[in-house]
Amino acid sequence: MPVYVVTYQHPNERGWKEHLMPHIAWLQHQLKAGALLASGPFSDRTVRPAMLIISAPDRSALDRLIATDPFAEHGLIDNMTVNEWDPIFGQFNDRSSMPGRMQHA
Repeated sequence: MPVYVVTYQHPNERGWKEHLMPHIAWLQHQLKAGALLASGPFSDRTVRPAMLIISAPDRSALDRLIATDPFAEHGLIDNMTVNEWDPIFGQFNDRSSMPGRMQHA
């Protein structure tokens, strides 16, 4: 299943604060469901940027999933980028195009 790296910003501080806990519950649910592999904020606090690594069957499924994020539901996501990623090296190698390979010299 493809892996996607999603980045976005939350420049609306008031909205971010208001919907943070529902967003965290959404993240926890996606972790439990196996869709979210990792997530966290970047250090820039002015626009509250974040990155999510998500496994989804295709881009359309990813878009539908992101649309259920409380931040997305309330129009609090700006400057979103989505890139399909092939995690050949590291902890997500089992989800790469070369599982079990390229890990050791």
